[in-house]
Amino acid sequence: MIRFITDENALQVLEIYSYGLQSRNATFETRVPGWKDWNEKFHTHSRLGYFEDDQLLGWAAITPFSKREVYRGVAEVSIYVNPNHSGKGIGSGLMAALISSSEENGIWTLFSSVFPENQATIRLHEKYGFQLLGRRNKIAKLDGIWRDTLIFERRSKLTGID
Repeated sequence: MIRFITDENALQVLEIYSYGLQSRNATFETRVPGWKDWNEKFHTHSRLGYFEDDQLLGWAAITPFSKREVYRGVAEVSIYVNPNHSGKGIGSGLMAALISSSEENGIWTLFSSVFPENQATIRLHEKYGFQLLGRRNKIAKLDGIWRDTLIFERRSKLTGID
């Protein structure tokens, strides 16, 4: 079941995020933030969790691209699934719900920065109509090693079109 994430889910959200950090193929971040920092980073809408018997198995949320008004409809996607539950369609369910929620809230462009090694995430984005815009070579270091990222973008067909 997919439903909105609340403060009551904070520990589970951060635990799943920590799995992504440990994988070294999900983010450049190396520390799990506190709930206050996590909470301030993401839009207050489109914070979704995949729950099974009140256990959070994955989550999705979007970050504003910019504080500038002209970019109010552009957001970056974050999807994290507990690795003990990967391959069960949780990421797909979250992505579909996230796209719908984002469009309902006026988001016309979703984008993601993905490590090329993260094949499951690449396939997920392709499945939901994200286009590969390009590759950023050696954009940042993780554990002292330069890493590339792929940039994916999805434009809404429902909002932000005139």
